[in-house]
Amino acid sequence: MLLFFILGLLVHFVFFASIFDIYFTSPLVHGMTPQFTSLPPPARRLVLFVADGLRADALYELDENGNSRAPFIRNIIMHEGSWGISHTRVPTESRPGHVALIAGFYEDVSAVAKGWKENPVEFDSLLNESKYTWSWGSPDILSMFAKDVSGDHVFIHAYDADDEDFGAQDVTKLDTWVFDNVKEFFHAARNNQSLFSKLNEEKIVFFLHLLGLDTNGHAHRPSSREYKDNIKIVDEGVKEIVSMFKDFYGNDGKTAFVFTADHGMTDWGVHGAGHPSETLTPFVTWGAGIKYPQKVSAQRFNDAFLKEWKLETWKRQDIHQGILPLGYLNNTDLFKAESMFTNALQVLEQFKVKMTQKKEVTLSFLFKPFKLLSESKQLNILRKARSYIKQRKYDEAVSLCKELIHLALRGLSYYHTYDRFFLGITVVLGFVGWTSYASLLIIKSHSSLTRGVSKEVKKTSLLLPYGFVAIGVLVVFFLLIQACPWTYYVYCLLPVPTWYAVLREFQVIQDLVASLLRFPPRHFVGYLLVFTLGIEVLVLSFFYRCMLTAGLIAFAGWPFITQLWTRAKSTSLSWIFFSLLLAAFPLMPVVGREPDISLVMSAGLLLLLLSLFVVTSLTKRKDSFVNEELFLHLLQMLSTVLSMYVVYSTHNSLLKKQGLPRINQIISWITLASSFVLPLLSPTVLLERLFSILLSLMSTYLLLSRGYEALFPLVLSCLMLAWIHMEQETLQQSGVSCKQKVNGIQFIYNTDITQFRQLCLDDIRRAFFLVFFLVTAFFGTGNIASINSFDLTSVYCFLTVFSPFMMGALMMWKILIPFVLVMCAFEAVQLTTRLSSKSLFLMVLVISDIMALHFFFLVRDYGSWLDIGTSISHYVIVMSMTMVLVFLNGLAQLLTTKKLKLCGKPKSHLI
Repeated sequence: MLLFFILGLLVHFVFFASIFDIYFTSPLVHGMTPQFTSLPPPARRLVLFVADGLRADALYELDENGNSRAPFIRNIIMHEGSWGISHTRVPTESRPGHVALIAGFYEDVSAVAKGWKENPVEFDSLLNESKYTWSWGSPDILSMFAKDVSGDHVFIHAYDADDEDFGAQDVTKLDTWVFDNVKEFFHAARNNQSLFSKLNEEKIVFFLHLLGLDTNGHAHRPSSREYKDNIKIVDEGVKEIVSMFKDFYGNDGKTAFVFTADHGMTDWGVHGAGHPSETLTPFVTWGAGIKYPQKVSAQRFNDAFLKEWKLETWKRQDIHQGILPLGYLNNTDLFKAESMFTNALQVLEQFKVKMTQKKEVTLSFLFKPFKLLSESKQLNILRKARSYIKQRKYDEAVSLCKELIHLALRGLSYYHTYDRFFLGITVVLGFVGWTSYASLLIIKSHSSLTRGVSKEVKKTSLLLPYGFVAIGVLVVFFLLIQACPWTYYVYCLLPVPTWYAVLREFQVIQDLVASLLRFPPRHFVGYLLVFTLGIEVLVLSFFYRCMLTAGLIAFAGWPFITQLWTRAKSTSLSWIFFSLLLAAFPLMPVVGREPDISLVMSAGLLLLLLSLFVVTSLTKRKDSFVNEELFLHLLQMLSTVLSMYVVYSTHNSLLKKQGLPRINQIISWITLASSFVLPLLSPTVLLERLFSILLSLMSTYLLLSRGYEALFPLVLSCLMLAWIHMEQETLQQSGVSCKQKVNGIQFIYNTDITQFRQLCLDDIRRAFFLVFFLVTAFFGTGNIASINSFDLTSVYCFLTVFSPFMMGALMMWKILIPFVLVMCAFEAVQLTTRLSSKSLFLMVLVISDIMALHFFFLVRDYGSWLDIGTSISHYVIVMSMTMVLVFLNGLAQLLTTKKLKLCGKPKSHLI
């Protein structure tokens, strides 16, 4: 069985990674011949301002007094340059956003998980192609464009990473540092002849990365006074830098300026997904080669922004990276046509290289070229475009070039996704094969279905293994002659052993079919419909959290459907009450909620009251509550009190901009570390151990909470306690005798297997309950399928200096705490119902895999970027849940069964 779980983990890891190979491989094409226009550029130098995290509406809108927060930028829009909205893509994070701006392409979605400080793929960039580049700003952003550049011509000036502190008194210093250092740099250049001569070369880039707005947005929200005041500081700083450039270069008219942002930010101060507030960023440009403002009487846009911003008379030109924005260029028609022709050649060259690469590794009789852009059509369009330019028909030439670019981009997408259908089929075959085998293993090893099957070892035909070996050899040969990557071998060969394992259990399949044929058709169809409905409710809950509410309300009616209501009224009432109470959480706001520390304090107080009640009830039991146990409970209660103090104190300190107090940080980390140890000191009696786990984990959860979510684990745990009692009552109702009450059961690591019973139909319901509770633990307080649901303020009791991986780990542990509580309760359910943990766990894996197969078919790489990001997240979450379940099952066993000794022998509990 251990080997089965190891293989299961490997298989699920393959399924997990498959969507990134099938849908989201790197779009980069290498090996093209460079294409350049022979016409001289209008500018000798570029100054690029990137205001990290700046929303378009925050810059363009007027304040409550009708004044602009950025008067200099608004003056540029009206008197000097062109403007519009830049549409960014998911994931709206700093790394892919800057790559799109400076390298001219959108990274694949998986790149955001590969770090800020290194390049997951090699790519060329504007900075690398420049004669010299000087950059100022965040070390995380600047370093990735300076690494592995060809030559020593990209210079970075970065502040210390520790300065990126969300709890600092004034984070606008991140921007003023940039402006001050640029001024000092140019002042020093006047007295440095070598530097002065470099600054007067052509093809020079100055990159100013401004992180203050992003930091203020995370810490205080974009609607805050701090964020809006930061815009004014940035505007004033840009004004001073522009004036300095004009003075340094003597108003030579050869400097182009671009002011934009890498991504926006939601109202609740996060980014990463596809909400318009994250994807719509400002784009303002002026100077050499840029058109002056154009007054218009009407503009066609599907939004009301122009009227809201009082800019309806100034021509707005939205842009997407990748295609030359001719509308911004102030140059001759010849220059525009030649530039567009060069742009078309560049994209066409990528298309040709991509087609050649795919043709070389595909068998000739299987290769299907992109029919809309044949070689003859390429030559025809290029010939016509060049002819139009010679005849001075520039508009016609530009139109033809745009058509060629459009077709070439479609062709690139065609060859980029050439193997998608083939890979998708192989992964689905592996998925179905694995799920079928796991189902057969449950039936064979943990049910009474095969009880009547002869145990005699039959001579198996060699045709089956030899047949599958032959299939495997053919697959390898087919992939070898096409020089496919090694991952293709994994995806294509995986179905071979899984389906071999399925067909080896042919006798079990026969018994299953025979059993189903004996089953009353009405009952079979009814159970199948209920199971299908349950799976669909779980799938829909990923899209509509209200489905969780509907499910919990349905759960509340469970005692009335059975005879539990008459048999155990008090237990049933507890189940109904907490089911309905938990059902309220999915109806609460997903994101965008303001911090409410009073709710965190309320959760802490309720936990303390519950602790007092438990301690009081335990002390009344004779010979069952010794001094060390009382000391442990009091210690855990003290930990809760300290957590409440730290949350309240840290919140006030940050409001006063005094930063995170060191003592609060120390207490937080000690509380987190002790939460893994303190439960192991408590007795292994079922209810006492579960309550000790709740106390320890809740102390940490309070530190990571900002509002109503602090109450969620408490209500969830109460429902789990009711579930444990309900399952024992259900077992007794079915006629299975229970030797011990819940109060007397102890968690034992090595349970006697003779006490286990065979699976019954009701156990499918138990497995479904577990999966439903796990999904509720995921989505009960927020939609983590969206990256922007992660609120950085949750970790401010632990750290405020920007550290993406540490912050991510803490937020992930916050998500996993309700998971652990559910899994610990599941361990108790298995004990009370006398079920093998392996059998129920296998059923849970099968249900999760069926859900994952749903989401595999729902993964998209087209449509809105919000839909694309959500489809990826859903599949990743379900696959992660399947793999993490193995880890959480082990953690739950450790927390429930292990006992550490403080001194002497642990007290035994016999009731």
